Amino acid sequence: MNTVEISIAAVAAAFSGWAAHSAMQAARSADRNAQTANRTAELAYRTAEAVARIERDRWHRELTPKISFRVTRERGHVELLVRYDGPAALGRLTALELRVRDDRDRSNDPLHGGGLTAEERDNTIWGPWRFRHSANGTDETGRRVEPLSLMPGEEYRLGLDPTYPHRFYGGGSVKWERDYREKDVRLWVDCYVEGHKPWNLTADLPQRLGDSPQGRWTTAQ
Repeated sequence: MNTVEISIAAVAAAFSGWAAHSAMQAARSADRNAQTANRTAELAYRTAEAVARIERDRWHRELTPKISFRVTRERGHVELLVRYDGPAALGRLTALELRVRDDRDRSNDPLHGGGLTAEERDNTIWGPWRFRHSANGTDETGRRVEPLSLMPGEEYRLGLDPTYPHRFYGGGSVKWERDYREKDVRLWVDCYVEGHKPWNLTADLPQRLGDSPQGRWTTAQ
């Protein structure tokens, strides 16, 4: 191989090396660009999801059912009036589940041998009223009724009966009456509408309201 051929071969080798290096750099650059594009796309997706979630939550809050309650006393009968005030855009409540709440959570209270059992504690309604037994699908304890289904503007009446103390309550029925009869009526209020997440609300209904036997409407929150 003469000097010219050697020079041509060297130039060709150098060119090939440069081309290979350029190709490698281009591949690395393309990979970095692709990674950047992927990260940008993922960030955009997460941002869109967060915005959509915030909007869904806002819309869910705006559609919170307005469920109002009132305790009435007429001719010796005590009733709970339930009224669904809308919003009209929500339409019919597929199910309105009502449960009587205790005055406080006792699930972690200690149990002593020979005393109140967990079942007796849980079956005791620590409050003034329970749902009327054998009406509206009421359970054995009077804590819950079968679910209601209401249209905006509809009302429903549920009978109430006095609660009673458990067998170990100090002072018996007399002290129970004094301790609980005029306490607030406390409720769990769970609302279900097809196509929406449930709304889990509560309501505390005062009973001592001046001379009015009707009381005032209280809206679940």
